[in-house]
Amino acid sequence: MSATLASIRIKNFALVEDLTWSPCRGFNAISGETGAGKSILIGALKLLLGERADRSLIRAGADQCAVEALFETADPRPLDLVLENHGAESCEDGKLIVKRSFSASAGRQFVNGSPCNIALLKELGDLLVDLHGPHDHQSLFSRDEQTRLLDDYAGISETAENYRSLRSRWLSLRKEKETLSTQSQAVAREIELLRHQTEEIAAAELRDGEDEEWNNAHRAASNAKRIREICSSATGLLSEDESSLSSRLGDLGKLLKELLRLDERTAPFESAQIEIIEQIADLSRDIESYADKIDTDPEKLAEIEARLDTIGNLKRKYGNSIREVLDFSQTAHARLKELENMEERGGSLDSEILAAEKSMRSLAENLSQTRAKASKKLAAAVAAQLLELGFRQAEFSIKLDSVPDFGPHGTELAEFVFAPNPGEPSHPLRQIASSGEISRVMLALKCALAAQDRVALLVFDEIDANVGGETATKVGAKMRELGTLRQVLCITHLPQVAASASAHFLVEKKVKEGRTVSLLTPLTAEERENEIARMLGGKSASAHQHAKALLGEPQTR
Repeated sequence: MSATLASIRIKNFALVEDLTWSPCRGFNAISGETGAGKSILIGALKLLLGERADRSLIRAGADQCAVEALFETADPRPLDLVLENHGAESCEDGKLIVKRSFSASAGRQFVNGSPCNIALLKELGDLLVDLHGPHDHQSLFSRDEQTRLLDDYAGISETAENYRSLRSRWLSLRKEKETLSTQSQAVAREIELLRHQTEEIAAAELRDGEDEEWNNAHRAASNAKRIREICSSATGLLSEDESSLSSRLGDLGKLLKELLRLDERTAPFESAQIEIIEQIADLSRDIESYADKIDTDPEKLAEIEARLDTIGNLKRKYGNSIREVLDFSQTAHARLKELENMEERGGSLDSEILAAEKSMRSLAENLSQTRAKASKKLAAAVAAQLLELGFRQAEFSIKLDSVPDFGPHGTELAEFVFAPNPGEPSHPLRQIASSGEISRVMLALKCALAAQDRVALLVFDEIDANVGGETATKVGAKMRELGTLRQVLCITHLPQVAASASAHFLVEKKVKEGRTVSLLTPLTAEERENEIARMLGGKSASAHQHAKALLGEPQTR
């Protein structure tokens, strides 16, 4: 078994004040008067499976309600994988604890002590519990579900999953090809534009900050004549004119020499004067050199202006500065490479699509061949189970109908076909109107698939409705048989079914301190006989005699 329910605690939920229940590992029957609260157990389990919390079910006077369950498994790996994907604590010693509580304003849920979301509860629920009730059979009507059941029976679930993964990739490749084909003209235009833009910028060979250098050069070239005039005047003042600084400093030098003869302490003055003369000479030479470099050639000015025009044109198109123009070029180049790769991708997609389709076709053929063989075996197994459930001349078969192209399950879908009455035509299972017949077909399928079923806990909520007599006895026997391979919880009104259980629990309402509460208690052998007698219609001697006959040998837990 993948995981069995070791215990469940329900607190302040509907009529339950505080209930702890530990079912046995086999077939558990739960009975009680109508309205006693049997459905509360189903509601509590559904909460743990992630169903919507109905806050109106919080027990009157309580702030919140809570449901907590302990599951035990010998192989926690499938559960641990799900827990790991959600960042929750793994199972310790094969134990999984699931808890959910909610108040009028908020709800919380935990797995192994870690807070979690509802999605994790639902994913775990798919591995933990298979719940069936009067309105839970609809999944059997789905051809997708029927095909999945057939694959489980045939042992090709993994192959089917590999096929679906491959199909998903095949569809993705086809969509990508279609998208590329639709966008091909737009992509070609964008590539052409990006190539022009990147080539235009690259041809300019821009340097970050060079526009300032060219602006300075332009100002100098535009004012070359005036600059030369200024330089000439400056050199005249420094050294060339009769009253230049150099001449005046010469006169100063004569005075300082005479001063030195009179007082040797003035020697530093003469040294300073000589240093100033040298600095003025250097400055005059530097100005003359600068003036010599000033180009008054109109062609040089035109060259500078052409470079500034090129830079200005690029800045108007691609950015407010050379840095922004260079950044635009880098981004455009990256986009161009991406689009060119898309063009190349379009050429390789056809071969990838063909390769994926070839592999997918091979898996689909493998699935078809295996399903064709397994469908006959499963139909025969279900028919045998139906025979034991009172359908003496019923016919059950599985059709495999081809689907166009490649469907989610391959090139066909399974259809469960059932003819409950001899001489009547077969119909798809979804067209069978009787809930009693559907319940027994579902039970037959569960028995036939018991060895392959991945879920250990089966919960049946009054699926034995609309059956009785000898058929009810057979349903009970089948439930007990199923309990040897799976943990079964069955809420039932049929004494024949309850008598077949390995353990029997009674749900009853009692008044406690002026409040109505629902209680769930295990029945002793004597109590069980009394409950079976009640279910048979009374407490008469004949009812007790019939109850003893149904119970046969004392049942053990």
